[in-house]
Amino acid sequence: MKLSDYSIEKIGVFIAGDSPGWPYRRGVDLVDFFNKFGSRDVYGEGFPTRRVYAQTKLADLNNKPQLRNIFKELLDPRLWIDLDRNTNGEYSVEVASNALNELIKYDGYEAYRDGNFYKIRELSGTVIEVENRFGESSELNEVVIEEQIQKCREKIDLADYSGAITNARSLVEAVCLKIIKEVEGEIENEGDLIKIFNQARKLLNLDPKRQDINDSLKQVITGLSNIVNGLAAMRNKMSDAHGVSYKPSRHHAKLAVNSAKTLADFLFDTMSYQKEKGTIKK
Repeated sequence: MKLSDYSIEKIGVFIAGDSPGWPYRRGVDLVDFFNKFGSRDVYGEGFPTRRVYAQTKLADLNNKPQLRNIFKELLDPRLWIDLDRNTNGEYSVEVASNALNELIKYDGYEAYRDGNFYKIRELSGTVIEVENRFGESSELNEVVIEEQIQKCREKIDLADYSGAITNARSLVEAVCLKIIKEVEGEIENEGDLIKIFNQARKLLNLDPKRQDINDSLKQVITGLSNIVNGLAAMRNKMSDAHGVSYKPSRHHAKLAVNSAKTLADFLFDTMSYQKEKGTIKK
């Protein structure tokens, strides 16, 4: 996610709370805010003005994975509870998000509410978003996944459609490997996407051969297998990994990337659900 300099300047004011309708943050509050996203600042003598500090820190994070999480923190509805109550609704998180959207739409993004919190999505509809479900890991974490997503976006924007397909395939492989390592610890078929997916699917109790799964869910699971089979085939025939035998178009790349992200989101939702049920180990 990359913002214009103009947007960064204005959003820095929002973060500091120097614009009407936005919660006010003291200097120490701003340090705490940005330290959540990797900074290691300490508030003290020589601290710049609050607005300049917020703008500078935001500029440092521009086009980095943490930037999307900043907006979730910035638009946390709980910050407006007292402000909303004291102004009879004149100032609310909905009003603030509308103001933010009026600004970032020129950069090609918008904030939208998903449940209790806000997320950022692209207005162009290039690729859908995948929630960050990854725990800290030396092999894979949310920053690594967001970087993979960013690579897909960049390659589609640059018309490198075969490269985007390769990254989409890599994303699914990384997700399946993460699940296998977390649940079982051993990988039987590293490098074979279809076999890796089948191993992860079995660990998540998604084997369509199970008798206790209803027919409609079996169809969905079979559809997931078709996505994996298709990604593997697209990578071989249309990607840059083995030489391109058929040149993909933009809509082919978007299909591959969106399918991969949908699959990744479903697999991690399923793992979380199964852990809560106690049907797989935590």
